Order: sequence, then structure tokens, then C-alpha cells
Amino acid sequence: MVASDRLDATFAALADPTRRAILARLAAGDATVTELAAPFAMSQPAVSKHLRVLERAGLISRGRDAQRRPCRLVAEPLKTATDWLADYRDYWEASYQRLDALLEDLQDGKT
Repeated sequence: MVASDRLDATFAALADPTRRAILARLAAGDATVTELAAPFAMSQPAVSKHLRVLERAGLISRGRDAQRRPCRLVAEPLKTATDWLADYRDYWEASYQRLDALLEDLQDGKT
């Protein structure tokens, strides 16, 4: 998958609050579909659909442990998204610093 497609898939997967909650649960450790479905008022097939979206985005992987198929968080796509967002955070910080300087100049009567 191309890097921009991976980033698009990551943000699309993160757009849903259920999927974000699933990722938060997986950050605490591996879990089965049944364990992941427990806190939600939805069927296991509905949770499985969310898991497929997360898996296609590369945010989770599914293993095999005897009869269980635990899901595991894959954090690398989240780091990629965070790195992409960091560029914009730097832009906004610089903008706020310029605004602060302008306001200070206005208060000091320099402008």
C-alpha cells in the first residue's frame, strides 16, 4: 500500500468512535473478538466488521492461539499519522507565536 493510501486508511479507520475504543482496549493488551465486543451494544458480526476495517488499515493484526484468534494493536500506522500531524502542529505553534508577538507589540503601543 502506498504511504498516502495507508495514511488515508488510518484516518478513515480512526474516524469511527467504536474503532477508536477498540484500539484503546488493544493498547492494554491482546483481546479476542468476544472480549472486544463485550462493552458495545452490537453483535459480534458488527464488531468483526470494525475489526476488518482496522486490519485493512494495518492498525491491528490477528494471530492464532489454539482455538483463539486474538487481535493485537499495530502501532506503526498511528506513529505515521502522528508524524504527519506534527507538521501542522508546528505550523500552528509558529502562528500562535507570531500572534502573541503582535499582541504584545499592540499592548506596548509599538504598532
